[in-house]
Amino acid sequence: MQESNKPDLDDSLNVTESHDRMLREAAAVSREKHVDEGGREPVSLWIFASCAVIFIFAGLALGNIGSLGSLFDYDQTVKPGYVRLDLSEDGAQGPPPAEALAVYIKKGQKIYSSKCQGCHGGDGKGGPAYPSLAGSEWALGETQRFSMIILGGLMGPSSSGKDYGVMPSQKAGMTAVDLAGVMTYVRNSFGNEAGDVITEEMAAHALKLAEERSDPNQPLSKDELDEKYLAPLEGEPLDPTMMIDPVSLQPVEGAAG
Repeated sequence: MQESNKPDLDDSLNVTESHDRMLREAAAVSREKHVDEGGREPVSLWIFASCAVIFIFAGLALGNIGSLGSLFDYDQTVKPGYVRLDLSEDGAQGPPPAEALAVYIKKGQKIYSSKCQGCHGGDGKGGPAYPSLAGSEWALGETQRFSMIILGGLMGPSSSGKDYGVMPSQKAGMTAVDLAGVMTYVRNSFGNEAGDVITEEMAAHALKLAEERSDPNQPLSKDELDEKYLAPLEGEPLDPTMMIDPVSLQPVEGAAG
């Protein structure tokens, strides 16, 4: 007898169990799908509420609104004795006073680096094509002569007698403070120990002399330097140990050296 492929009606219990199993599996798949959507499920309302409260309190405190502003006192931090820097015009603090020689040398070093170092070197010793400033008679000698070499340039023999060609003028853009600084720096660096300060007042006199030359654009020669500029620059000498303001260059009363 041929076997029938039709389900036996007596197997209804198996059909019922299969149906129940399918319902359970469908429910499980639905739950897994909800979880598998990787955290994209809606955030609980209480989280939003908590964050909102935090932001409100932070805004009130940082914005110094109402009494909650006292939670953060920026004029007095938690560390005892540590106060906020007063940046108002009346309370602004500049650099501390320093000895005049050190102040002028520091200013002059910057000018030397930008205008002179390319030829005379970081050590001031020059090279085959440029004269040395270390121990230079003209750098350490009469200040009018030295200033005029810087401002007007030089042609012909240098203090050593060697001719290095033409040194161009360095006057362009140079202020009295710049000139005072670079002269003081050279006279007290590279082993040079003049020990004095070329002041802003003295440098202003040098700039005036440079403008008064009959041909201020023409480099100077040794003969012109010896004939006209073998003299000190005019100006009141400044004690190298005097405490001065690094910005205004004015003496500071009561500052200890």
